[in-house]
Amino acid sequence: MSESADNKRYRVVINHEEQYSIWVEGQPLPLGWSAEGKEGSKEECLAYIKTVWVDMRPLSLRQAMARESAPTVPAV
Repeated sequence: MSESADNKRYRVVINHEEQYSIWVEGQPLPLGWSAEGKEGSKEECLAYIKTVWVDMRPLSLRQAMARESAPTVPAV
């Protein structure tokens, strides 16, 4: 089956690390994932993800890197 013949509906899902994926509409979501709100064709959902998921690093990595680069306050 070619992708153009895919007439299934999908929804965009997101996990606690702010990573995105798509899931077939009507199927139970895998553990750790929640519906993000966007639904549509596979192409529509993937195009949406491309616009919103601009930083591929997991949330925990982004937070750790921010802590490491934050200026430290010298003790008085």
